[in-house]
Amino acid sequence: MGEVLRVDQASPAPAVLERARGVLAAGGVVVMPTDSVYGIGCAATPGNPGHARVFEIKRRDRSLTLPLLVADPSELAALARDLPAWGTRLASALWPGALTVVVRASERVPADYLRPDGTVALRVPDSGLVRALARLVGGPLAVTSANVHGEPAAASAAELDARLVAGADLTLDGGPAGIGVASTIVDATGDAPRILRQGAVPAAQVEEACRG
Repeated sequence: MGEVLRVDQASPAPAVLERARGVLAAGGVVVMPTDSVYGIGCAATPGNPGHARVFEIKRRDRSLTLPLLVADPSELAALARDLPAWGTRLASALWPGALTVVVRASERVPADYLRPDGTVALRVPDSGLVRALARLVGGPLAVTSANVHGEPAAASAAELDARLVAGADLTLDGGPAGIGVASTIVDATGDAPRILRQGAVPAAQVEEACRG
């Protein structure tokens, strides 16, 4: 059984943050509340053994790559290349928030985390806890919804599948997640936005943000 620690999402205790940072920095897997639903992930570092374990714990096919959660919107410029102007406007308007943007990855993104077409999914969550962990680790976190693949995402710690808690090195129990709905995913590699998954952010809001 993995370790479980209670956490105040609004004001996480330094000792809890340091414990989670240590697990992530050592290549471990952490389950954590985000602003949307609970996530399971690892530090997005090259050759991280935790990366493969996330897929094993979730029973998720390795072809389904993990989105990267980053601490600050300013990191978009370093992690993306050839981003259209509307993509920059979209991120500026809706980050931090429940919006995931698929972009062409820069050379700063480790090859392990790229999609087959050379893109990567990025998000700046509206979660002080997750963003603090990314800052402490020193880079993005590769995080996906904390559920066995094909089953509903957990909107609270009480809904977490016991198999995930047992498989992870650490679970941060923060009670209910923020909004309990997965993020909206937008493809930002073309001339116009293409919604790949409708989630917490409505399509109309995406379109308005792209127009600026």
